[in-house]
Amino acid sequence: MTPGRIVLISGTPGTGKSTVAALLARDSQLAASLCLRTDSFYEALRKGAVPPHLPGSGDQNQVVIEAFLAAAVRFAQGGYDTLVDGVVGPWFLDPWLAAARAGTEIHYFVLRAAKDVTLARALGRSKLGESANRELVETMWPLFADLGPWEPYAVDTTALFPEETAALLQAKLGARSHLLPGR
Repeated sequence: MTPGRIVLISGTPGTGKSTVAALLARDSQLAASLCLRTDSFYEALRKGAVPPHLPGSGDQNQVVIEAFLAAAVRFAQGGYDTLVDGVVGPWFLDPWLAAARAGTEIHYFVLRAAKDVTLARALGRSKLGESANRELVETMWPLFADLGPWEPYAVDTTALFPEETAALLQAKLGARSHLLPGR
């Protein structure tokens, strides 16, 4: 069996992660693909859950990150093209880098749009109310504004429709330009 790959699509809420991940999974070259929405892991938490963008959520977030990484690795090992849609900033990359060093092919994209565009997109979503969407963007956008050494992994989606972003990422996947460093 040919192993699949993991395509980690990150960024603040409102940058198009979910839509683009679904488009890439639909158009995968492999016989099997899936979208792994990290929000599903957070939604599964019942007692003691802390909203992941708030102080005090660090330990919880680390467990959730490691859980969906383990699921993604297993799907990739099983031959699935695994599109991971989630807010995974460079501060959470250590376990992903370890998986890449262990031989899993992981591509990392940080979708980023201008703050006003990100906010407008987030406010247009029905997923959360206006206040919650605004709070998420205000909290998360600055964290992705400067990625330091991970800046080459950023993709500006400000002027792109989701289909254009998916096509751009597909080209970058073909060029293998956003692979996390492995062995």
